[in-house]
Amino acid sequence: MNQGTRRYIGLCLALSTVSFLRRLGIRYSRNGDTGTKIPSPQEISMSNRNTETATHYHEQTKHSYRSVRSDTHSLDFSNQPVPFKTYPGVKPIPLPHPWEETEITALSAVSAVTSPTKEERIPSLNDLARLLYYSAGIIRQRNYPGGTLMFRAASCTGALYEVELYVVCGDLPELPAGIYHFSPKDFALYQLREGDYRAVVAQASGEEPHVVAAPVLVLSTGTYWRNAWKYRARTYRHFGWDNGTIVAHLLAMGSALQLPTQLVLGFVDRELNQLLDLDSQREVTLSIVSVGTTTQKSSAPSTKVEVLELPTLPLSEREVDYPEMRTLHSATALLSEKEVTRWQGQTSIQPLPAPQGPVWKLDPDPERAPDSIEKVIRRRGSSRQFEQTPISLQEFSTLLYCSAQGISADFLEPAGVLLNDWYLIVNAVEDLPSGAYVLHREGWLLELLKEGDFRNEAGFLGLEQRLPADASANVFFLADLEAILKRLGNRGYRAVQLEAGILGGKLYLTAYAQRLGATGLTFFDDAVVEFFSPHAKGKNSIFLMALGHGKKGLS
Repeated sequence: MNQGTRRYIGLCLALSTVSFLRRLGIRYSRNGDTGTKIPSPQEISMSNRNTETATHYHEQTKHSYRSVRSDTHSLDFSNQPVPFKTYPGVKPIPLPHPWEETEITALSAVSAVTSPTKEERIPSLNDLARLLYYSAGIIRQRNYPGGTLMFRAASCTGALYEVELYVVCGDLPELPAGIYHFSPKDFALYQLREGDYRAVVAQASGEEPHVVAAPVLVLSTGTYWRNAWKYRARTYRHFGWDNGTIVAHLLAMGSALQLPTQLVLGFVDRELNQLLDLDSQREVTLSIVSVGTTTQKSSAPSTKVEVLELPTLPLSEREVDYPEMRTLHSATALLSEKEVTRWQGQTSIQPLPAPQGPVWKLDPDPERAPDSIEKVIRRRGSSRQFEQTPISLQEFSTLLYCSAQGISADFLEPAGVLLNDWYLIVNAVEDLPSGAYVLHREGWLLELLKEGDFRNEAGFLGLEQRLPADASANVFFLADLEAILKRLGNRGYRAVQLEAGILGGKLYLTAYAQRLGATGLTFFDDAVVEFFSPHAKGKNSIFLMALGHGKKGLS
């Protein structure tokens, strides 16, 4: 699609997505149904296996030296979306605050991979409030000439906060069963449905055991326009990164509160979109995190889930559509519980080849930083400048070791397996030669791929920015996208981006726990792979984290 066509579509959709679709003769509903050809279950089922869709999207949204110079996009600040979803006709339920801290260290909480338990673990309202606050709550505000910026607990591209959280729960102490939207702006829950709908989520997940046994389910959604205002079609990548940092916080806080958690990515999309009453042309369900354990199972509602069509305030005066994102999301959809259960299971990923070059064994100390997970989250930011000073090998080892322990997720089996490989450029780590490395998590070894001062190369690869050049070290997440899509279909693209976001979120927390700085960055996709080749040949660039001493002390 050329630039002129894209602008024309954007202009038409700016007038109104609904009216635009109607002018094309397409009937439109809040759940994204249209009156044109409706794909059959077989067609939709096959679409997840037609992995050309994900491959095409990834190729079309790559950054290159040429693409960033030919880009003429500019930001329209008069039309910037508001960062909050608001239900004007629903009464807020204020959440309690403040609370006692868990005193569980951040390094311990981040590195823990929770295990299922048969014991009752039902969160209180205080527990739920802490989970939500330290995952997506507003932790600080800064006043600028143009207004006030409200920064949230987890990092987000451009501080645009396109990820929303919803709670589906049975009866909890001080909170009746229902479906709630979490509003960070006023730190409150808004009840969208009364009653226990956990069985609907469980059915949509193919009766995934953690979902079935959970008293609380936290569902994440992504709102296209809120992020696409700045990043356009690349927003679908950011859905994974930005949801991932939130999930990293949810998992860490679950561990600190001794509440078993599990990330679930296998579910029937349409059923959850309808349950949350989403306009799926604009907002879509991304993930489920089960919280806690209970023997009090939910029974399916006796009546069909009704369409609510609760009014919400518009994000901005007009919206511009980037249909590539919705095309990909539709291609990643799972249509039936049977398809969900087929999708979940063993992750068949080729392990890294045995080291061929010099290796250094990591020397982590998971007890070196005493600060609690809550204190670290409140302190966390995104570094805007790094000092060109070294970090110790133990600090670096602890960063990697505590962040790379694994993730409890339905698409990552057996336990500990990851879709992303860890490639690194080390600029300044004591007792470690500067150079390019790959991390072998089996044995916790760093293999030197090539030695040398690569600060300039790191800066270039990180979209010609000073941050990766000045950082002590950079972690590039690379993945064999072809193998992942072969096993998981197009939905594997969601999985690999989400996992990278979670790992990035863990690196943020382990860095700030040690009073270092960190920031997530974008990159020149193919140039990164070329730099780490031949070892990385055939892989794809997924995400980048820069780590080091922030210039403002805690950055």
